[in-house]
Amino acid sequence: MLPGDSHVHSEWSWDTNIGDMEGTCARALEIGVPAVAFTEHLDHIVWTADRETLAESPHLASFADAQGRVTAPPFDVEGYLSAVERCRERFPGLRILSGLEIGEPHLHVKAVAVILRAGRFDRVLGSQHGLPVGETFYEPPMLFEHYGREEALRRYLGAVPAVVAGSDNFAVFAHIDYPVRFWPTDEMFDPMAYEEEFRLALRAIADGGRVLELNSKLPLHPEVVRWWREEGGRAISFGSDAHYPAALAEGFREAVHIAEAHGFRAGRHGHDFWTC
Repeated sequence: MLPGDSHVHSEWSWDTNIGDMEGTCARALEIGVPAVAFTEHLDHIVWTADRETLAESPHLASFADAQGRVTAPPFDVEGYLSAVERCRERFPGLRILSGLEIGEPHLHVKAVAVILRAGRFDRVLGSQHGLPVGETFYEPPMLFEHYGREEALRRYLGAVPAVVAGSDNFAVFAHIDYPVRFWPTDEMFDPMAYEEEFRLALRAIADGGRVLELNSKLPLHPEVVRWWREEGGRAISFGSDAHYPAALAEGFREAVHIAEAHGFRAGRHGHDFWTC
C-alpha cells in the first residue's frame, strides 16, 4: 500500500490554476492512496521573479507587478475549510487532512498565528523557498544568478536552523533540497559535496523535534535520508507536492524503497508519519 500524501495543493493554493480538490480525492481512491493532506500555500514574502519565469507562467505573472515582485493573495481560510468538509462527506473512504504549507514561517510569526487560530489544520508544513539578497527576496533560479548555484545551496541549507528556531508553528520541514529542483538537467547533483551543510540543517530539524519530508517531486537523495537518521531524525513524511490531481503520489514507490532501506516503517494508519 502506498503511504498517505502529506503535501498536496488544490485550487485553494494561489500558485496553481489547475488544482482540483475533489479531483485529487477521486485520484487518491483510484490509485490506492489512503490519505491526503491538502497543505495549501500560505505565503507572506514578496519575492522578485525573473522575466523568463513569469513568461512561462502567466498565472504566476498575474500576481507580479511591473518590477516582477510577486505577492500572494490572502488565504481564504473559511472557503478552504468548507471545501475540505465537502470532500470528507463526498469521499468517506478517504482520510482527508486539512493543512498548510507555510513559506518562511519564521519571518511572519504573528501573521501565521492569525491564520492558525482561524480553524483546525491537521498537517502543517514549514518551507523555505528562497533567501534575501539585501532587501530583495529571491527564489531559484534568480538566487543562482546572485550567488552561483553552489553557494546559493550552501546559503539555503545554512539558513534552515533559523527557520526551525524561529517558528514552532509547523511539524514537518518540507523539501529540504528545494534549490536542487533548478539544477541544470545535464548535470548530476552530488549531495556529498554539501554533506556538512546538509547535516547542519538536518541536525537542526531533528533537534527541533520536527519531521523531515521525503518529497518525491525531485526524489530526495538516499544519502540525505541516511544523514537524517545519523543526525537524530526519527520520523519522515511523504509528499508529492502535487498541484493537480494526476501528480498525486508521483514517485512514491521509489520514495518508499528509500525510506525502508534506511529503517523507516509505516505506522498503523495511512496518514501516520513513518518512524524508525
